[in-house]
Amino acid sequence: MIELLASHYTYVLVFVLLGLGIYMTIASENLVKKLIGVSLFQTAIFLFFISMAYIEGGSAPIVPHAENPGELMVASPLPQVIVLTAIVVGIALTAVGLALVIRIYAEYGTLREDTLREVRADE
Repeated sequence: MIELLASHYTYVLVFVLLGLGIYMTIASENLVKKLIGVSLFQTAIFLFFISMAYIEGGSAPIVPHAENPGELMVASPLPQVIVLTAIVVGIALTAVGLALVIRIYAEYGTLREDTLREVRADE
């Protein structure tokens, strides 16, 4: 069991980051901490896609002229492209979330979710 965990440490890291991100998103009352939890969750998904695309002994998808091109193992560039696009979307999501948090703080003077619910219920 220890050997399996040591050889697949990226998957262990993925599940730790997933758990931490979900916990921060659900358990935290502060809106900024919730955004940090969502970012951790996204990072875990990115790491998962990249680790799934890894091929031991693989090379870049630039195929050189070789005598036996069928024996050459090449890594697929598609997961890398998907993760690169997801990183851009994640940054945009975080920026919009932080802009909303700034507006909420300017309007209500707090970032605590329970306080915001009480204030909204009084209105």
